[in-house]
Amino acid sequence: MPAFGQAVAEYASDDRELARFYRENGFGAVWTGEGEEFRQRRQALISALQGAATHGLPVARYDADGLIAQMRAAKTPRDRGMLDVALSKAYLRYARDVQSGILKPSNIDEGMVRTVKYRDRAENMADLINGDPAKVMQKLPPQSHEYIRLRKEMLRLQGLMAHGGWGETVPGKKLEPGDRGASVVKLRNRLMRMGYLGRSATMVYDKQIESAVQMFQADHGLSTDGVAGDSTLSEINVPVEQRLHSVMVAMERERWLPQDRGARHVLVNLTDFTAKIIDDGKVTFETRSVVGMNQHDRRSPEFSDTMEHMIVNPTWNVPRSIAVKEYLPMLQKDPNAVSHLRLTDARGQLVNRGEVDFTQFDKGNFPFDIKQPPSNRNALGLVKFMFPNPQNVYLHDTPAKSLFSRETRAYSHGCIRLQKPFEFAYALLARQTDDPEGTFHDVLKTGRETKIDLVQNIPVHIIYRTATVPAKGKAHYRRDVYGRDGKIWNALEQAGVALDAVRG
Repeated sequence: MPAFGQAVAEYASDDRELARFYRENGFGAVWTGEGEEFRQRRQALISALQGAATHGLPVARYDADGLIAQMRAAKTPRDRGMLDVALSKAYLRYARDVQSGILKPSNIDEGMVRTVKYRDRAENMADLINGDPAKVMQKLPPQSHEYIRLRKEMLRLQGLMAHGGWGETVPGKKLEPGDRGASVVKLRNRLMRMGYLGRSATMVYDKQIESAVQMFQADHGLSTDGVAGDSTLSEINVPVEQRLHSVMVAMERERWLPQDRGARHVLVNLTDFTAKIIDDGKVTFETRSVVGMNQHDRRSPEFSDTMEHMIVNPTWNVPRSIAVKEYLPMLQKDPNAVSHLRLTDARGQLVNRGEVDFTQFDKGNFPFDIKQPPSNRNALGLVKFMFPNPQNVYLHDTPAKSLFSRETRAYSHGCIRLQKPFEFAYALLARQTDDPEGTFHDVLKTGRETKIDLVQNIPVHIIYRTATVPAKGKAHYRRDVYGRDGKIWNALEQAGVALDAVRG
């Protein structure tokens, strides 16, 4: 074997897939051959690696300068063989990172159970050989509108950060229409820098400032009362750097999602407390949601699955964790407690509570199942929407309607409660019946637990985004309710991602 091929075989040997690729291609050059096509590949790769920071990736990870130096120093066939493999490894590393992220979700937080789909590396190599190198590099990152807008927002914020951000923070805990003074001026100036208020010299909290505050509140998931209270001022005072964290984390999260979300899909954003139906990129239905409370065993997980059916008039089969942690202590104090729930034994027979000494049981040996039959009081309400998953998470109705009026809505045991479950059902059934409302209520009024299959199964994506960028208007930001974004940012930073790697 010539010296070039020997070097390729030797230096690709620690990468089974890459070694197979070179072997199947006769150990020929991918990058270091003579001619325009090889020059274009090298140029496209180096340009992509040097621009890695514009995708929120760690530039040092790809060592473009080292590769350039190696190219200049390569004189012999063996040198060129070593270089060819080095360029291929850098390309595949960059392709994997920019396509699917540099972190593994489950390594960061146990609630991020999302499975990331990695593209076959041989396909990436084949694309490079068979396509225009510059276009191949351009198509590696996610092509979603959201990713493109997030990237643009990242660059904008980096430019703002380089020029002092949004200026002075606003002191105090509450400002409202009619107030005047230094704090109002600082609020005015900050709103101007943020783009919510036009040029103004007012010293008074006037109608224009009130309107600007309302717009800010809407974009940040706050009650739009036009009053800069404690929570609003807290969000107004968040520095550019922290918003930049959110955007760069959102870009990494976008890389984790499947590129094909489904022409019709359900999107639940845990930080936004909403559930939406998306049809061809447009929101066709939206409702408020309640998500898992911020406790170890109650936080809602993040994953994608497929909704297959709904159950009308559902029975609530109480999860064992709830049964032993919450209801067993009640039964030990009073066997007739929680009388709306039924206890059944291993054979499914109803248990007579009066004949049971509940004090003999603990979390490890409690032998009964607890169920709540269909009713208006059922914890699942009158309908639940099923996408079978190991986390046993689903969307459902709830009798606890008052929670939907709150600004922060993290109160459930992990499942997603919907404010408008009936309307959600109608929207799903509209694809398979001319009278979705009538179909649903005909089943509902029987009072019997009934399964309605969806003719068209629908992908469900439960995500966690503290930064989103709509097609029109300013970026929307939400609080990091479970602290997951903070963990991701720390991991990105440890991997070498720099906050100010690109400046406008």
